[in-house]
Amino acid sequence: MSAIAFELPQEIREARDGVVAFARAEVMPRHERHRALLEDPRKLYREDGRLADEAVALIREVRRAAAKAGFYTMCVPQALGGGGLGHLAYYVGWEELFRLCGPQNWLMLYVISHWAFGPSRLLERISDETRERILGPLMAGDASMCFGLSEPGAGSDAAAIATRAVPDGDGWRISGRKIWTTNAPVADYCIVFAVTDSALAAARKGGISAFLVPRTSPGFEVQRIIRLFGQIGGDEAELRLDDIYVERWQLVGELNRGFEAALYGVSLGRIYNSARAVGYGRWALERALEYSRVRQAFGHPIADYQGVTFPLAESAAELHAAHLMGLNAAALLDKGQPAVKELSMAKAYSVQVGFRAVDRAMQTHGAMGFTNELGLYHAWHSLRIVNVADGTNEILNRTVVQRLLKGDTDL
Repeated sequence: MSAIAFELPQEIREARDGVVAFARAEVMPRHERHRALLEDPRKLYREDGRLADEAVALIREVRRAAAKAGFYTMCVPQALGGGGLGHLAYYVGWEELFRLCGPQNWLMLYVISHWAFGPSRLLERISDETRERILGPLMAGDASMCFGLSEPGAGSDAAAIATRAVPDGDGWRISGRKIWTTNAPVADYCIVFAVTDSALAAARKGGISAFLVPRTSPGFEVQRIIRLFGQIGGDEAELRLDDIYVERWQLVGELNRGFEAALYGVSLGRIYNSARAVGYGRWALERALEYSRVRQAFGHPIADYQGVTFPLAESAAELHAAHLMGLNAAALLDKGQPAVKELSMAKAYSVQVGFRAVDRAMQTHGAMGFTNELGLYHAWHSLRIVNVADGTNEILNRTVVQRLLKGDTDL
């Protein structure tokens, strides 16, 4: 029985159900077969913090299988050869995957093409030569990419990037540093954002361009893996770009208009993280409810105690609201509306209530909630990060207030 009064379009329902079936058939069994590798950080990561080759091979297997089944590129524009299902399908598909798989079956992260790791609308305006060279491997799941925007001095204020692309003949030479570049340790390509017109960039009227750079380019270096929360490895990296030569075919979109692509990428990230927060929150809530029915204390199931269950009821209400906000923002984007306010509200609210739901589920489980075997900590850790990723809650609130003050007060 649905808690939502309107039906999703049939093609989106079919895609959602197909994604779930694929995850059950391809992701969960594969994870079970390779549990010793995928759940032991000492085996999962190399000494330098990068994923072990065996793990990278499994990720590629899932991408290829998902691409063959049609799910990996289901939301990629038809102009690029994808299914063209759009933002609502993107939200629904990811939310369902996170709810089903939780944080432990993490190979599901590669069932749908993540906007920063694989093909998406970001690549709609690549050159014909770029299409011929790299689009095929990306669409087939053979190759992946990363998104090089953030810098040590330019995080939330992304327009303040210092990386420069200086003209050289028919191309440019790029130098600078990038940080928090997710998937960079294993990516085959990086979309690098660089200043191409200092005056326009200083005036915040453009002047930033995007370039597709192969990781094998001379001067491209993954300088270090950024380890988080005491982990021994990770997929965040700091990049050093030293006089990398790029040709005109590597330009993504128009010269000096790359920041528009960056903002759209961040918007896709906010849809993804809204779905992730709601999905993980629902996954955690369901486990807390199940545990409360069987755990006994003082002669009764702990579900009989309001101190245990009322916080779960609050999270149910919050997740319901967040789910509706995410669906609404995605649907508005599919209608061609910018939905700046709505998407900012959805992301900021979703990541907070999702995190709270996981935290309450941990509390419900008592000491068991902290153990690796339940996976609640992994969801907690993930959602703590997304309270910062793709726009901190403070930045998003600032955006909402700016829109309200400009007269955008429809709620």
